[in-house]
Amino acid sequence: QVQLQESGPGLVKPSQTLSLTCTVSGGSITTTDTWSWIRQPPGKGLEWMGLIFYSGNTAYSPSLKSRTSISRDTSKNQFSLQLSSVTPEDTAVYYCNAQIGIKAYWGQGTSVTVSS
Repeated sequence: QVQLQESGPGLVKPSQTLSLTCTVSGGSITTTDTWSWIRQPPGKGLEWMGLIFYSGNTAYSPSLKSRTSISRDTSKNQFSLQLSSVTPEDTAVYYCNAQIGIKAYWGQGTSVTVSS
C-alpha cells in the first residue's frame, strides 16, 4: 500500500518561496508512474500544479509554470515542491498524489497560509 505524507511550514510570508516535501512509503518514486502536487484554496476546487515522472522528467500547469519547481531525492524516496513569489492567493491545502496505474493515492494534505 502506497502512503504519502506532506511536510513543510504552515505559514509563509508574501514574496517568499513555499517549500513542501512528500515522503513516500510502500512504493518507489523511480519505478512507478507519476507523482503530483495538487492544491485546494479555501472555498475552491482542486488545482493540479505539476508532476514528476518516475523517470525524473517534470510537467507543470501553464498558469503556475513560471513559479513552480518539482524535484526529488531518490535516496529518501521523496519529492518536493517549490513555489516562488507567493501571495495570499497561494493560501491552500497542498496535497501530494501518486498515480499508479488506475489507482490514485493521496497524502492527507498540509495547510499553508501566506500572510505577513
